Amino acid sequence: MPASATKSLRVAVLADSDTRWKWGALTARRLTPADAAVRLDGYLLRGRATPTARQLQEVGVRADSLREVTGVEFLRAMTEGSYDVLVLALVGGGVQAMLHGLGNVLGCGRRPVVVTGYVGVVYEKLADGLLLRHGADLVLANSRHDADRFRAVYEGVGADASSVTEVALPFLGGKPYEGEHDPCTVVFAAQPSVPDSRRDRAYLLSRLIEHARRHPEREVLLKLRSKPGEHTTHIEELPYQKLAQRTDLPTNFRLVYGHMGEVLDRTDLLVTVSSTAALEALHRRIPTAVLTDLGVREALGNHHFTGSGCLASWDQLDAGHRPVPNEEWVARQGVAAGGGSYERAFDTARERIAELLERPGGLPPLTPYYTPETAPGYLPGILARHHLGPDGAPLPGTPAADRTPGPVRRIVRRAARGAYRHGVQRVAPVIRRVGEL
Repeated sequence: MPASATKSLRVAVLADSDTRWKWGALTARRLTPADAAVRLDGYLLRGRATPTARQLQEVGVRADSLREVTGVEFLRAMTEGSYDVLVLALVGGGVQAMLHGLGNVLGCGRRPVVVTGYVGVVYEKLADGLLLRHGADLVLANSRHDADRFRAVYEGVGADASSVTEVALPFLGGKPYEGEHDPCTVVFAAQPSVPDSRRDRAYLLSRLIEHARRHPEREVLLKLRSKPGEHTTHIEELPYQKLAQRTDLPTNFRLVYGHMGEVLDRTDLLVTVSSTAALEALHRRIPTAVLTDLGVREALGNHHFTGSGCLASWDQLDAGHRPVPNEEWVARQGVAAGGGSYERAFDTARERIAELLERPGGLPPLTPYYTPETAPGYLPGILARHHLGPDGAPLPGTPAADRTPGPVRRIVRRAARGAYRHGVQRVAPVIRRVGEL
């Protein structure tokens, strides 16, 4: 009997970072009917950004089971389980590898509906990221704007665009902004990789601190994504908290961690370079500023906000300016939508999943755009990074995935991952700086 008829669904989410776990798990919740009994199993892909226990607790999304796996271990789990829906919350190359791997181990017929998408604003590598995600049953677009762009890319290369499905960011919500708090609170939402130079990050920090000194009656918060040594979706080589260590901070300035939704509950002005937090704030009608101090550039991602009405500089904010968003732009981004339309944003995706689950004879094989014939110089390298051959099968010599690692293997893995993170965050930046001399 189809899962939709029994009102019971088994859903799996494979994620490779804290933010993608949050997106994947919340998306999975919204893709399933409210009256269905849902079992959600989480899988964390082992790598440089595998979330720590603290990061998982901060995200606050719970699953019925959660374990760390390699790509090959995950594919084995898919053959042993009987899932209805699978959400791939991965970087593009990871999605492509899992699509080929799933095609190898599951084939057609009884397989889960495979869903993928993006965590937030898509401002770089649009074609590359989209084509690496092609082949999933549903490629989710977080707005009408993104859906139009996604279809244009697929149709432009002659690929099937029917998988593109308009939804919304799954973590929007919270109480609407009702007016200034006491004290008035200004929050800067930091990003791990934007901007990426020490000079630019030091500049933004100094302007934030200066704003606090100019306005001693306000509370000024620097909202941080991770602690030193932790990784998120992007590598953070120059954490703001390290830059702030040698600075005499005013008493009304604080560094904060925690769930972004809880921070927004007390925010009167959200400031950022290009963080998805801007969309969360706009959805609540919180005054939002996207900084122009470092220019409006593709490398910063703030070019995405052209036409939003939110672009502003620190000089303007210091003087009391509050940006007023352009309603048409906001509506096309799928935020701040009135009339309950946000609650209906996932209806089409749920309907498509129900239709696929009830398809006579099961589902057809997964057919990614990239194959050994269409991309012989690109695809094999992507698959090999996940220990898969050109046909999606595990490469010879891949460590056995049919047993749980013992205590010694677990300790060695943790030590190796810590050494890798130390190298990426501390050693590599030093080497790069020496190379620039």
